[in-house]
Amino acid sequence: MEDARNVRTGKKRVPQAGAGKDTELAESAWVITLFCVACGAGIGAVLPLLARLLLRLPWAPLEGPAELLTSVPEPALTLGTVAAGALGGLLLGLAAAHESLSVRVSDTHLSLTIRDSTQEFTHEEIAVLCRDGKQLVVLAPDGMELAREHCGLPWRRLADTLTEHGYRWAEEDPYRAEFRRWVPGTPGLPEGADALLRARAQVRKSDDDAEDARELRRELLRLGVVVRDEEKRQYWRPARQN
Repeated sequence: MEDARNVRTGKKRVPQAGAGKDTELAESAWVITLFCVACGAGIGAVLPLLARLLLRLPWAPLEGPAELLTSVPEPALTLGTVAAGALGGLLLGLAAAHESLSVRVSDTHLSLTIRDSTQEFTHEEIAVLCRDGKQLVVLAPDGMELAREHCGLPWRRLADTLTEHGYRWAEEDPYRAEFRRWVPGTPGLPEGADALLRARAQVRKSDDDAEDARELRRELLRLGVVVRDEEKRQYWRPARQN
């Protein structure tokens, strides 16, 4: 099932009292926030220029808002749009920092924290960790998916840290070939799974319903179905492998 070239096996360690320090990997909240503030301020700085260029066109969409914006005298206009852009970037940055994933690794346990919620697994519960696009996937020995989270951490550093603590790392999901695209009425699904996938497809159309999509993913796992997303499409496989 697994391509040996894509799997890195960490050294097997025998846990000892006080042996091995925890390693925590997390995106810097300050870096995320400052980046978003800078981007927001930059957008605010060019907004008056874009509004003036828009009004020079023979026909332009949003002509009314552009005229209203350019009616504000300088430098108040540029200062105002920069401040508004920076504020918007600050709010976006705080939200992004809250949504970012942090990973704490020890020889005996692995913890994933996101949105003030922590999932913890023992070393024995984990068969392999892998990357699937921009997501970190944690798999059990029987193929059950223990966790799947969006990850903005440096992948090489994460892989090195995990293998140093004795965990197996794969460059891609070893069960990727098992996934099949879901369409309404797909045969072979457990009872109730098709309805949950329909509901999840609907809530994924809105960015505000991310937590609902996560909850529906957990419900599908209880039914024995693993889900992975690719753009707006959903793919599924049986959660446990014989």
